[in-house]
Amino acid sequence: MIAETARTMDYDRLLDEAAAQLRRAGVESPRREARLLLGHAMGVPASEIATGQIAIPQNFAAVFSATIVRRCRREPFAYITGIREFWSLEFRVSRDVLIPRPETETLVAAALREFPSSDAALRVLDLGTGSGCLLLAFLSERPNATGVGADLSEDALRLAARNARDLSMEGRASFVQSHWTSAISGTFDVVFANPPYVLTGEFAELAAEVAQFEPRLALDGGADGLCAYREIAAGLLKSMAPGALLFVEAGYGQATVIRDIFAAAKFQHQATACDLGGIPRCIVMRVNV
Repeated sequence: MIAETARTMDYDRLLDEAAAQLRRAGVESPRREARLLLGHAMGVPASEIATGQIAIPQNFAAVFSATIVRRCRREPFAYITGIREFWSLEFRVSRDVLIPRPETETLVAAALREFPSSDAALRVLDLGTGSGCLLLAFLSERPNATGVGADLSEDALRLAARNARDLSMEGRASFVQSHWTSAISGTFDVVFANPPYVLTGEFAELAAEVAQFEPRLALDGGADGLCAYREIAAGLLKSMAPGALLFVEAGYGQATVIRDIFAAAKFQHQATACDLGGIPRCIVMRVNV
């Protein structure tokens, strides 16, 4: 326990004041986020903050205060800490990449079901790789697989490559600047795609954390939210190996029309997987031979 009563009071007061600021800013779970940001500022596990088993450094208050100001401006928690968990792995994130979402794990789970052999020497392509979370999560479960992550953003590619190094997968994952498949050579057994699918006219309805901070390039799907799907469908056949499967993420209410877009480009529907909320999230397609 903290030995000095004054320090205990300072700790409690600081946490209370930070939570109150976050609450006024409309942040959900303000006490929890304040505690987590306190742990981040001090470089100690959140579990220690939760129990008060900490010794408070003299100079940490300004760092903590700055993180609270950023969060009150609705900057996403993950951008403040620079870390986001996905598939039980830690990924570095920045404003150059979309923050990985739990629902996107549906694509990884679906691909593992369709390719159940842990020894398979699969070739994997991840279109719009961002942080590299889809590619690297799948590779973590299939140790003989290798892959390529493609993205238009050079900054995103640098971050994805760093995540590959951090996860000791730099020898199995490479990253290429490409507008979807335009700069991709070779064929692949597993293809992931999580394109932008927010309708341009709906940005005003998004949470401030998304609309103001996450990269628009990774979000804006055009007037109907489906522009990227059409582009991918038009150029993807050349990258599909015999027996390959495509795992593409769908936004709410988009699954049927996305399936139709790929069907028109000589793909056949294989399966649809729902996320934990019951929303059809992953459309699995194969080449229609």
